[in-house]
Amino acid sequence: MNQRPTVVHITHEAIGKIGGIGAVLEGLFTSQAYLNAVGRTILISPLFYSEESVDSRLGPGGEVLYSSLDGRIKSSYASGFRRIEEQFNVGIVYGRRTFFDPMTKIKSTPEVLLVDITRMDSQPINQFKAALFREFGIRSNLYENLWEYEQYVRLAVPSIETLKVLGAAERETPAILVSHEFMGMPTVLAGILDPYDFKTVFYAHEVAPMRRIVEGHSGHDTMFYNVLRKAHQQDLYVNDVFGDQSHFFKYALVDAARHCDNILAVGNCVVDELRFLAPEFNIADIDLTYNGIPAYQVGLAEKYESRQRLRTYCENLLGWKPDFVFTHVTRLVISKGLWRDLRVLEHLNREFIAQNKTAVLLVLSTETHKRRDRDIYKMEADYRWPAAHREGMPDLSGGEAAYYAGVQEFNLKCRNIKIIFINQFGFNRQSCGHRMPYDMEFMDIRKGTDVEFGLSIYEPFGIAQLEPLCFGGLCVVTALCGCAGFVRAITEGRNVSNVIEVDYTNLNGQAGMALEELLQIDKEYRDQIEHKISEKVALEICARLPKNDGEANALLQSGYDLARHMGWEAVVENYVLRSLNKAIRKQHSRIVTL
Repeated sequence: MNQRPTVVHITHEAIGKIGGIGAVLEGLFTSQAYLNAVGRTILISPLFYSEESVDSRLGPGGEVLYSSLDGRIKSSYASGFRRIEEQFNVGIVYGRRTFFDPMTKIKSTPEVLLVDITRMDSQPINQFKAALFREFGIRSNLYENLWEYEQYVRLAVPSIETLKVLGAAERETPAILVSHEFMGMPTVLAGILDPYDFKTVFYAHEVAPMRRIVEGHSGHDTMFYNVLRKAHQQDLYVNDVFGDQSHFFKYALVDAARHCDNILAVGNCVVDELRFLAPEFNIADIDLTYNGIPAYQVGLAEKYESRQRLRTYCENLLGWKPDFVFTHVTRLVISKGLWRDLRVLEHLNREFIAQNKTAVLLVLSTETHKRRDRDIYKMEADYRWPAAHREGMPDLSGGEAAYYAGVQEFNLKCRNIKIIFINQFGFNRQSCGHRMPYDMEFMDIRKGTDVEFGLSIYEPFGIAQLEPLCFGGLCVVTALCGCAGFVRAITEGRNVSNVIEVDYTNLNGQAGMALEELLQIDKEYRDQIEHKISEKVALEICARLPKNDGEANALLQSGYDLARHMGWEAVVENYVLRSLNKAIRKQHSRIVTL
């Protein structure tokens, strides 16, 4: 870039990492290539919690410079902030948040802007909604009863005006508004409508309407991606095949991304899903922009130390030390396809019986908040949590109980492989109880694992699935994961020993089915596909598990060599900056004012 632009990221993860977007922000803001190319970074979000103390409003490492809610005024922008607060009847919190990579020691402190829009005046909101309908066809009256929609619409106009107060809309410096998923789209559209020449980017971490269809249909990915391919051949789009989606507010906002100067898509399937939204996306500027993954180099001895801690933990819980430790670190949601792990392990158990080998799968996942330390210690003492569980808080929530029922059935049937379900945030002695080795830390579950599972039904990228790659772990991922596409791009399609790619959309020679037949793929059909493929995956894992130190070291070296080409520095240089630069060069033919 000839000029160092201001880049404004609109996201619900502005003050803390909740999921994948937070991981992307951490990767970008601790990339030296990003910091060298970007002059100024600003994060924008609604203020979600007004009752917090002033020093905690911007999260750990955050510094509040202005907060009308708390009477703090340490910013030269205060008079401008007050004018906007009075104009819209909003509250503003402004400051900085620190991002730090302990491995590279790179630190950055982007600005953070939070807007309290809970009592915002209705007139500017209604004026903006009218403009959204007039210029972009978005019918807010269908969605304004949904706070998830309403809060981001309210955020838009005061945010644009606050950027001007911050000096982030100066003629001589390009300013790029980046909408991370649907949440930032109203602000981006307000930027398009503003007289200042904002450049606009949609960062597609997923395609929300497609996720909804995949998760809601019993055929899941096996049905959906076969239908998508067939529909593409027939020039059909999602509304043609699955009915009108306009009742879903995320569809309306994601569909509006075609008005952006550029779209960044984190995976190959995301590109296909965007093209499936509407014909206009066939001419939209969409850049495949993979996420980065960590690339830390360790020796075999260090890996073995972590692996030994994991095996000792298993012994403390079960009374025996497994030959192998498998892991799945994930959110407990349907998209992660956790039942597929069990199906692979059922076949693998038979192989291990024949080979006289044993394994334990540690599933680190929860659908609720972090349990209190004292609750963990009490459950551990009362009934040997997490080797055993009981329904109801503080232990199993509803979704966790449903998953644990499958775990119990598996553990009863399978002799040589067992599953331990750890429904807790964190992975250390304080978070997980006295049976965990005193020196265990979270990175041990990454460094020490033999196999990481990630057999998702919908996975736009999947950073977590490849995190053990640089530590010599086998990564088992579905072909639809964006991370699988990244591996293919780096290796130019060659098979690599560290990654097992699994395709649950393979119909065993029946891909010639008509569109109507593909739409009929249901759970029974998908189950048949999953069982056949699971057996092949189990055999592949058996073949690739290291049998000696030499093979383990070879996996360690090849994994790191692959991961170092997939880090955030490479991603920023090869993908992100090129896309941002492309947006800067776009010429706008018209400007519409509100």
